[in-house]
Amino acid sequence: MNSVTQVAENEELVSAPFFLRGEVLHGTDVIQTSRDLGVTFATPKIPFDRAVPPRTEVPPLLNVPLAEIIDFLVETGQRLTASDNDHMQECIERMCRTHILPRAVVENTARHAAAYLDKRVLMAEVEQNFPDPRALDEWVPKQDFTGRKSFVRAFAPRLIHVLPGNSPGVAVKSVAQGSMVKGVNLFKMSSADPFTMVAILRTMADIDANHPIVRSMSAVYWRGGDDATERVLYRPQYFDKIVAWGGGDAINNVIKYLGPGFQLVSFDPKTSISMVGREGLVDEATVDRVADLCSTDVMTLNQEACVASRFQFVEGSEEEVDRFCERLHHHIARRAAESGDVRPLDRDMREAVDTMTLMDDEYGVWGRTDGKGLVIRSEEPVDFHPINKTANVVRVDSLDDAVKWINVATQTVGFYPFDRMADYRDRLAAGGAQRVVHLGEAGPSTIGNPHDAMYPLHRFVHWMAHEDGKVAD
Repeated sequence: MNSVTQVAENEELVSAPFFLRGEVLHGTDVIQTSRDLGVTFATPKIPFDRAVPPRTEVPPLLNVPLAEIIDFLVETGQRLTASDNDHMQECIERMCRTHILPRAVVENTARHAAAYLDKRVLMAEVEQNFPDPRALDEWVPKQDFTGRKSFVRAFAPRLIHVLPGNSPGVAVKSVAQGSMVKGVNLFKMSSADPFTMVAILRTMADIDANHPIVRSMSAVYWRGGDDATERVLYRPQYFDKIVAWGGGDAINNVIKYLGPGFQLVSFDPKTSISMVGREGLVDEATVDRVADLCSTDVMTLNQEACVASRFQFVEGSEEEVDRFCERLHHHIARRAAESGDVRPLDRDMREAVDTMTLMDDEYGVWGRTDGKGLVIRSEEPVDFHPINKTANVVRVDSLDDAVKWINVATQTVGFYPFDRMADYRDRLAAGGAQRVVHLGEAGPSTIGNPHDAMYPLHRFVHWMAHEDGKVAD
């Protein structure tokens, strides 16, 4: 009896199949371990010859009109949320074994993610990313002021997508974006979620197994940092770019493979914050309302998302800020109870908070380290990463003092009062921040806006120019 069978008998081994350009590959050749919960699951071996199409092959989507691609994505979105979609139901069941988020959050995330596959949303993404979207469908003629002619095309790229483990919704967005740029796509799934991407692609294959989108997509899993696998795949002979989501270790691992002809488009680790002016502390009713808005941002995807607020800079006296902290803790605890996600903080965070609790003169602490909501008030940001429903409120005399803590890793800034946002946006951008929003609106975003300080689709494509000489006088 081999080790795979033994594990299967003892632990009800979860199977995570691969998807290879229209075909599902089952197998239990390799025993893997999920990132957060340490749950084992089994995958096939990666058949590299099937996962990497040759460069001599014209991308299947190259000459498929963008309008047809979008229509297929819209149909996919409708099928993803259908009650009889066995692929998604099975995906959720398996994912609840390996993912740190509770079932209700997983189900809601999957349902909301499918809303991205809306014709208006997809067209807005394209139109914001490309001044002339015709470049995706054809060679667009150009002529400069000297009379020199050329044709330019946003050519279909060859992309490896390194998907994150914190947000299943990224899988839906990645499929749509990879399709709209007409790419050849290989998705590296996360150990926390080695199921969603395959469920999406199997849903597409049920609609039309021979559609060029289906034939442009593969999804596999390997342990990040596995040099034997990455030395084979991370090569310019096979791919143009790595589209990488993830933490610092994941991004640093990818960087070592970069070189001429092989580029990185990075959605790297980000930290989001809140900034609350004195106007939010004027009376009890206002404090409660603003604290509730702030808790919305803290609890975005149970504080697993990059847009979730971790540090809250609040302008006021210690007494005023402590009153805000009390109400913020109340609302975080309420949202935590509603989510059903109760996980104690990890040991290092528990020890750090326990130490702070003993230092009454320097810190204020509301709540406990039991995963039901925690607020820490300090004069400077704590030196650990607040997560798992933990907020670090930093008291400042002026929001001007908060600006010095902005850096290139600051993604979203939730701001109150709203009428002071314009006064700070230039300074926030100069510090490195990428987005400023109304407090309480860190989650939703304007359709088509830049993400992580770039227009991603514009970065994905391979821009190709055909120079055709000068117009004769």
